[in-house]
Amino acid sequence: MAQKQDTRTQLLTASPFQLMISLSLPAIIGMVVVGLYSFMDRVFVGQLIDQVAMGAVSVSYPFTLINSGISTLIGVGSASVLSRAVGKKDQETIDKIMGNLIALNLILGLIVTALGMIFTRPILSLSGAEGEILNNAERYLRIIFAGSLFVNFAQSSNMIMRGEGLLKQAMVFSGGSAILNIILDPILISALKPRGMGVEGAAYATVIAQIVYAAAMLWHFRSKSKNVRIHGIRVEKSLIPEIFGVGFSAMLMQVMTLLQQTVLYHTAHSYGGDDWQILLGAALSVQSFTMIPMWGASQGFQPAVGTNYGAKQYGRVKQITKVFITGVTVLSLIFYIPIQLGAEPVLSWFIKENRIVSMGVTDFRILFSTYIFLGLVLMAITLMQALGKASKASVLVLLRQIVLFVPLVLLVPKLGGIGISGVFLAPALTDLIVLVIAIIMLISEFRSLSKQTA
Repeated sequence: MAQKQDTRTQLLTASPFQLMISLSLPAIIGMVVVGLYSFMDRVFVGQLIDQVAMGAVSVSYPFTLINSGISTLIGVGSASVLSRAVGKKDQETIDKIMGNLIALNLILGLIVTALGMIFTRPILSLSGAEGEILNNAERYLRIIFAGSLFVNFAQSSNMIMRGEGLLKQAMVFSGGSAILNIILDPILISALKPRGMGVEGAAYATVIAQIVYAAAMLWHFRSKSKNVRIHGIRVEKSLIPEIFGVGFSAMLMQVMTLLQQTVLYHTAHSYGGDDWQILLGAALSVQSFTMIPMWGASQGFQPAVGTNYGAKQYGRVKQITKVFITGVTVLSLIFYIPIQLGAEPVLSWFIKENRIVSMGVTDFRILFSTYIFLGLVLMAITLMQALGKASKASVLVLLRQIVLFVPLVLLVPKLGGIGISGVFLAPALTDLIVLVIAIIMLISEFRSLSKQTA
């Protein structure tokens, strides 16, 4: 109980800048390491096998977000409930969190495993993948789906650890798993490549690392955690509406990326064939990885504003939000400047054929041009989730992932004969429009918090 009070006191009294550093830095480091899972899969596959295999892993990636979406639905929703319960000193609710989380993971994880393994090839065909890219992708993704239960439990329970403010411990568990995956990748790819199973080696490395990760998280919440323990595995009906209400908007950011990237890959194949699909895969790999630090910052941001909001410290909620937005914007420059200046060598990490790399440099820069604004958008979404205002968060997510994005991807390539370049331009245009809407929402929310303070 003393540790819980210490964490709560820190969240309610420490300076916003100190909170940003102490909460976000471990989460950012941990999530960057975790982001190396799919990123290094593609680098190792591209270098140790070929660009076709890299394209196959890239085309598979959106569908791995089915698992990420489920773990985010359960994890972010449960963490939001937890942080506000800590702020209110509601021990009864705290004691229900982990048993409910495990029960939901068992139900949803097994469903994804069964359906995913049965329908692997049909869903991959939606991306426009054909021939060897499709064959390789099918073998890779089926193995990933087989490990769904372990992936979902490990990731969602780690979000609980972050939600109670144990960011360093969460970093150690998730980072250790990712390092294990990076070690296993070249070993298993090289060992299985002579048998024509190099792509499967990358998938096996990921699943083995996630099984170890899940076992470590279960051990923590059974034996070591002082604040959140497992008190019976059952679905808590009283928690479901709030968990799903908040977690749904967070899940949308993952699952709608599936639809988003599927449309992108299909459109890129229509306008440019396999080469442009491979280029898009490399570009999206970089963009997805560089978003990981933003996600890490949002994981530190969520318990800070959630706990202060639960304690009715509305002025601090505004201060913390401003500091985090400034911090993630500065953080984005660390990636933005080097990637814009070194676009060609970055693409070469994934693609060994110079002809293909040189084709995509300009369009890669266009796709990445709005990256420096995405931190503000993500903080706006996280703020709404932390305050329990799921509908506002869902609006921003739906606009960026589907409502604006899909029509623009389909329309822009047709304008003035832009063609394949329009596939890379459309996401940047979407981000600019959503940025304006997010700023308007933040201003409105700040006014509301000021009235509650008064």
